[in-house]
Amino acid sequence: MNRIHRLLVNLLLVCGGCITPAVVPTDAPLHLTTETPTAKLENPAPGAVGPDAFPLDVNPLTGLPAADPAALNRRPMVVKISNAPPLVRPQAGIGAADIVYEHYAEGGLTRFSAIYYGQSPDRVGSIRSARLIDYELVPMYKALLAFSGASIGVEERLNASEFADRLYKGVIFGLPYYWRDEDIDVPHNLFVNPNAIWRLATDQGVNDRPRLSGLAFLPTPPPGSSGPATRIDLRYRATRLLWTYDAANGRYWRYADGQGHFDANTLQQVSAANVVVVYADHQFTDIAESQFGDNISYSIEIKLWFDGDAVLFRDGQRYEGRWVRPTREAMLGLRTKDGQLLYLKPGNTWFQVVRLPQQQEPLEEWLRVE
Repeated sequence: MNRIHRLLVNLLLVCGGCITPAVVPTDAPLHLTTETPTAKLENPAPGAVGPDAFPLDVNPLTGLPAADPAALNRRPMVVKISNAPPLVRPQAGIGAADIVYEHYAEGGLTRFSAIYYGQSPDRVGSIRSARLIDYELVPMYKALLAFSGASIGVEERLNASEFADRLYKGVIFGLPYYWRDEDIDVPHNLFVNPNAIWRLATDQGVNDRPRLSGLAFLPTPPPGSSGPATRIDLRYRATRLLWTYDAANGRYWRYADGQGHFDANTLQQVSAANVVVVYADHQFTDIAESQFGDNISYSIEIKLWFDGDAVLFRDGQRYEGRWVRPTREAMLGLRTKDGQLLYLKPGNTWFQVVRLPQQQEPLEEWLRVE
């Protein structure tokens, strides 16, 4: 270990509430190829769609027929949306995403990578900077990436990626793609029009429809529930979430820090057909995201490859399982503990990415289910 890395380790050991003292150099290998999760993909259940084949008019991210099948003739778009400080809520367009990943940024705060495909409003945001997790999500969904910018280390990785021609950075593009709302404080006032970005990507020749596979959907609750789940209390270090199940419409309503979480465009509360808690290894890197005085916040590498534990919540039930992603191009999918398909309910999904149990601070992080 060189002097710089020793210094980083010492800093992380003494900083309060740090996620882990380990440091992953930015030039470290990103993926190994020696692990392959076993997945016994046997005959799908009657009425299921996916994970490999979908009708042309069915959205492979939701398992539902698209309101406009022509919308599927484009790439999905990963959009980087702020979740801190609380003044950024309600976010515009968050309820229209097919899939949302909530993950740690730094300082115990979380940020969203919202994936739009079947639909999108003309105003989404506020838009903030990319993180290392987006280096994993964009190839997963063969997507475009809309973001405000990135730290030097993250941007170097994005620019050297196989999808470098599908990056749309807000500090480069103006109207009609990005704009600032003067009624909102900087830096929380940047917004994007995904539909304008899609048109630009089409003009640039990078908006072809990809083949997407990996998720499996079943309208009826699958067997194997480990019990009811009508109240999901999930705590990140700097924010606390609550998902409550509404049996009348078969969906989970989202609350953030004790208040209902709404979409600023529709003024409707955010809800999900599926909530999935994803346990993943979190490691600090030597990429500096921000600095305030002597305090440096380092970027976090979230290991979303190979496999790990997951918990699926749907239809008021809890299902223990595994998430799998055997290759860089593979979409994150779900399996039962014995390797069978674990079916999502048709509709939108929120992936709550959390640290491994042994990395968590019990007084600041938890999952409590009733």
